[in-house]
Amino acid sequence: MANSLYTKAKQHLIDGTIDLDTNDIRAILVDGADYTPDLATHETLANIPAAARVAVSGALASKTVTDGVFDAADVTLAAVTGDQFEYIVLYQHTGAESALLIALLDTATGLPCTPNGSDITIQWSAGADKIFRLS
Repeated sequence: MANSLYTKAKQHLIDGTIDLDTNDIRAILVDGADYTPDLATHETLANIPAAARVAVSGALASKTVTDGVFDAADVTLAAVTGDQFEYIVLYQHTGAESALLIALLDTATGLPCTPNGSDITIQWSAGADKIFRLS
């Protein structure tokens, strides 16, 4: 699988339900042994079992959307422990299980990763596509 947007996220981005500039967007580290992605049908955080959720970032900062490219400042998750994770999932944080999934990233440098209690920094690509490009 390659880095991809969830199908429902595309709809939510187009209709304005998800606003990458103003909404609280977060990253969640996800264990592939406990979660099988279904990009076509998974829409909310409830689709990712609690057992698959290794750690959650705070709100992404310095977000930008320019010419269809989404970017943000790198984010650090403190003292991460738990299962190996294979995915980074971006979602629109609302504090509820109905929070909307946006993107599944599985080809980032350092994946898979086994936490050892140290901080984990997610460094978004400095390339032209940054975190992701709508195309």
